[in-house]
Amino acid sequence: MRPDKTPGDLEITLHVKPHPFFKRAGEDVLCQVPITFPQAALGGEVEVPTLDGKGKLRIPAGTQPGAVLRIKQRGIPKRSGVGRGDQLVEVALEVPSALTAKQKDLLEAFARELGEDVQPQQRTFMEKLKDLFG
Repeated sequence: MRPDKTPGDLEITLHVKPHPFFKRAGEDVLCQVPITFPQAALGGEVEVPTLDGKGKLRIPAGTQPGAVLRIKQRGIPKRSGVGRGDQLVEVALEVPSALTAKQKDLLEAFARELGEDVQPQQRTFMEKLKDLFG
């Protein structure tokens, strides 16, 4: 028995294992969900996992990679017993690793329409440094 406790006190220590998908921040729950470029640019609705099963999340048009969207009242129940925290969803832009010839042509046309110079090859870190300090 610890000297600072009165006889009969019970102390319990809980260790919570990390979840593979959700992280906890107080009463809020955080997760990351991949979205496609068209979903980010045009907006739409995606299905996301929640603590209660599946839920819907509205993606606003023009959503940027790394944006954090909120689903109210889908987090951890509050200790007071009234209400819940929120679920915070970070959107991760999923870029396709392989494109068909038609998809490449369409993306290049889109980039030209935006006024971007399409440079399919990527420069190395050292090349970018030379440009910066050269």
